[in-house]
Amino acid sequence: MADKINVLIPEETVDAKIKEIGEQISKDYAGKEVHLICILKGGVFFACELAKRITVPVSLDFMQVSSYGDATESSGIVRIKKDLDDTMENKEVIIVEDIIDSGRTLHYLIPVLKQRNPKSIRLCALLNKPDRREVEVQIDYLGFDIPDEFVIGYGLDYAQKYRNLPFIGVVEPEAAEDAEEGAEQASGEEKGDNVE
Repeated sequence: MADKINVLIPEETVDAKIKEIGEQISKDYAGKEVHLICILKGGVFFACELAKRITVPVSLDFMQVSSYGDATESSGIVRIKKDLDDTMENKEVIIVEDIIDSGRTLHYLIPVLKQRNPKSIRLCALLNKPDRREVEVQIDYLGFDIPDEFVIGYGLDYAQKYRNLPFIGVVEPEAAEDAEEGAEQASGEEKGDNVE
């Protein structure tokens, strides 16, 4: 079945915004090194593009967390599925996320990471859904505020497809509903990136 996809944010606009964020980070961390912590899986596309546009030295590590519940609501229970490979002690850390939704995952994760003694810790997100926020998190570097839509592309998936799209798209409503119903039926499976 071919899914109907509408472009929400075109590739050129995404690229320009990532360049802008990279320039701001480079300015803010002039003379320092930046340690990016990419939240898998969705954040990897954004993190790689962002790292290429940062002019100060960059190191990169990955973490995978999952939040369980039904397809549209986060349970607030967060589990670390893949922990960091390296220490973050005394490092200037930026957490890189594809999308901030309810805020629960990062509300849990940031205090956990602060216990590992980074020199500083900031949050960078490509997308933010303010209408879905349940707990506040401070986003230090933000690409775009978006409406409460089921979005795909740039790391965000629909049934594990479309992460590789170079733009941010919206799946037609009936296709998104099918995806949500399918996720509800797949009990115990990891939630998609549109809910964190």
